[in-house]
Amino acid sequence: MILLNGVTGFYNAGDKKPPTIDEKLFIQNCFSLINGKYGEITGYRGQQHTANFFAVEVKTPDKQMHLLLNAHYPFLAFADEAECGKITFVDEPVLSELFSPFYHVLDIKKLNEHVILKPRSKKHILLNANDLNEAELKQVAFWQPETIGEIIYNYWD
Repeated sequence: MILLNGVTGFYNAGDKKPPTIDEKLFIQNCFSLINGKYGEITGYRGQQHTANFFAVEVKTPDKQMHLLLNAHYPFLAFADEAECGKITFVDEPVLSELFSPFYHVLDIKKLNEHVILKPRSKKHILLNANDLNEAELKQVAFWQPETIGEIIYNYWD
């Protein structure tokens, strides 16, 4: 998977601002696709200052989970846990099928792909396929994420 420019939400002043996702449409989609049929929406967390994604909490008949949508690209993921510094991604085939016409649903294989940083003097170079801007690469070097999912869904400030 290629990490797209702006996916982290960081950019330098003067650079083109990353695209944004329609938050209200995401909430509407969650209610129309899930509520009553596959579970119940129990909470919502909009994009916070330290997070680059929206999170909808869902209670299904057998578990509590989170739907995570990157705030800049239509990348959707599912997680059992979504707290600051701790996101546990899961695959949800039924919900993936429901949401795939609207969003690019990422599976745990992609999300758990290891980040490869190559130390090089005072800079780190991200070896995974990416189109990240300079500000994003600095954040990756600083935060040292272990997986692609930690870049796409981050709590960096």
